[in-house]
Formats: sequence, structure tokens, C-alpha cells
Amino acid sequence: MQIKLPTLATKPFGQTGMDITRVGFGAWAIGGPDWLNGWGPQDDDESIAAIRHAVSRGINWIDTAAIYGLGHSEEIVGRALADIPKAERPYVFTKCGQVWDPNDRQSKIRVGKAASIKAECEASLRRLNVETIDLLQMHWPAEDGTLLEEYWGALLELRTEGKARFVGLSNHNADQLAQAEAMGHVDTFQPGLSAINRRAAEKELPWCAAHGTGVICYSPMQSGLLTGRMTAERVAAMSASDWRSRHTDFTTDLAANLKLVEAMAPVAERHNTSIASVAIAWVLAWNAVTAAIVGARDPEQVDGWLDAANLELTPDDLDAIGAAILSARVGSGPAYPA
Repeated sequence: MQIKLPTLATKPFGQTGMDITRVGFGAWAIGGPDWLNGWGPQDDDESIAAIRHAVSRGINWIDTAAIYGLGHSEEIVGRALADIPKAERPYVFTKCGQVWDPNDRQSKIRVGKAASIKAECEASLRRLNVETIDLLQMHWPAEDGTLLEEYWGALLELRTEGKARFVGLSNHNADQLAQAEAMGHVDTFQPGLSAINRRAAEKELPWCAAHGTGVICYSPMQSGLLTGRMTAERVAAMSASDWRSRHTDFTTDLAANLKLVEAMAPVAERHNTSIASVAIAWVLAWNAVTAAIVGARDPEQVDGWLDAANLELTPDDLDAIGAAILSARVGSGPAYPA
């Protein structure tokens, strides 16, 4: 007898007309190890299996970026979707504005020149093997001296041309969002948000709620810290090619962060779910948040957090987690979803 899987909850994605599942597949880690922000060695076949498994379980969008693995993540996403009938394919979101030297895989620079943005879009279309990108986002503010008006103008042109159905900004502040909105609607915003990293909840989330801008948050599990599986021993054994081995979240701040994980365990037990799902559901509890981007490198990891798509934390749950955030003194920003 075939088991019927639960339908995953969806939410309108700002004013785009897309209804997206509350969790989406994040393709950062599957980019591979040989670049500046790699996650260590990856198995491409397992990555493809993870994407297809996520889609089979009802996930209807994938988030990637050109810089992830220097194009490799987009290629893997393209391969994973190639055999899925077009009518059943998930939405594909990617990001631009970071380029690299092909002779130096540890290089990258945040570029905003209009010509570069348009060339990057064409390259992403080829790697993903799609005719239109469902959502193209500027990954970070440019650091090459290009003004926001130039790169946002280029994205708006790509939207008009149909190369991208919708366009958005990632890792920008509220003032920059307002500056872009004055030129043309910011369809979406992508900040980092977790119970550890809460800065975007202060100004950017309220701005998005007020302007009809959809929000998809990355790193809701703080790059694996809030999964319940991270330990000091596991961090010590990380490959040198894994960027996390050098980050303060996993070094000087590790003990405090793991105290927060301990506080999430009783919440997970009450809901008969994983700590990872609780961490993601905390992000989804913010009214302005449409959905969360969650990474996976094999099908088992997908199943480890999929419950979050339909999990609603109670006020008591949120109070307990908020108290733990304040007690452990982790991160910065509001401790209670509003």
C-alpha cells in the first residue's frame, strides 16, 4: 500500500503570484569544496538525489547562486531538474553580483556593473538550462564602486526582458531596499535569519512587510549549528576546506550557541520532531517571512527538517526559546518573533 505524504504548507511570495512552500532547498553546500566558501567535499550524485527527493516530497523551489562552487551548484541543479517534466519542476531562484578569477578558485569580488550583471544572468541561464530564471537576486551590495542605481536598474531591465520573472535583493539594509523601491518594486528580499543571527528582524523585515516584498531567509539553522547534531568534537574534525571551521560561530562562540540548542530540545520533544525543524519553525514564526532556505546534501538530511514546513510553534515554545536566547547571550537582534 502506498503511503500518502502530507501536503506541504505554502504562502504567497510577496506580490509575485507564486505560492511557495514554507521551506525550500538550499544549494550552497552542494557547490563543492574547492572555492572560498566551500563546505568540504561533496558527492554530486548524492546532491542530485537530495534535490529530486525534496521535489518528490513537495518542495516547490530551489535557491542557488552563481558563486556557489563557482557555477558548480547551478550546474548540479540543472542536472537534477533535467529529467523532471517541466510541469512538475520547482521554481528556480539564483543570485548574481559575485564574480571570480577562473585561474584562482579562492577569489571573488562583488561587482555591480550592468554589463556584468547581464552577462552573469546569461551564464546562469546556460548552467541551469532554463529559458527564464524565476527569481534573480543581487547577492550583496557591490564593492567595486558601482552604485545601487546601476545594478538594480540592470535587474529591472532583465525583468522587463523576461530573462528573470522577478528580481530581488539579498543582504542589503532597509535604506538600500527603500532606494531600490523608488526605482522599481523589490519583489523579494533574502536575509540571513536564525535564532542566533537576528539582525534583519529589527528593520528589514518590517520594511518588507510594509512594502509587499516577499522574504526568504537563509541559514535558519545557522549553517548546521541549530540541528542538534553539532558538537565540539564534530567541529574539531571539520575539513580545512569547510569555511565553518574558521568562523567565530563554530569557534569562540560555539559553547554559547550549543546552550541554545539544548533549550530547543524539549520543544522538539513536545512536537515529536527534530531540533532542526524547531530552529526553522522559529524563523517561519516571523510574520514578514514567507519561507526559509534549508540546505541538504543527501535525501536523509531533507527528511530531517521537512517537518518544519507545517510546524507551528506555540507562544510557550517561543517564550522558552526567547528566554534561552537572552540567557545564553547569543547573537543580536529581537529574541521573540513579532
